[in-house]
Amino acid sequence: MQERRTANRLRLNLNARWESLTSQGRGAVWDLSSTGCFVLAGGTVSRIELIRLEIQFQQEIADLWGEVIYAVPEIGFALRFAFGGEDDRHTLQSLIDDRIETNERAE
Repeated sequence: MQERRTANRLRLNLNARWESLTSQGRGAVWDLSSTGCFVLAGGTVSRIELIRLEIQFQQEIADLWGEVIYAVPEIGFALRFAFGGEDDRHTLQSLIDDRIETNERAE
């Protein structure tokens, strides 16, 4: 199967809170890029459902919107981010870059 991802992925474990029109919950962002993420979380979401996601970085909380690409019941779901503008995309990329630098210094 051909790889369809367009951005590098960062494996991590960040606390997250999510909500949709029909449900909400807490979980962990396990796989993150500037275009999307995978959230480990119970609960039920549907493909193409719009989700509001708060990701707890070390010094800041990222408040993002995304569309569910696929869901695995009782395990989690994948989101493709829907940015309001380039500033939102740039802010997330800066948080990811800071996290990468922190990980590299720890090694």
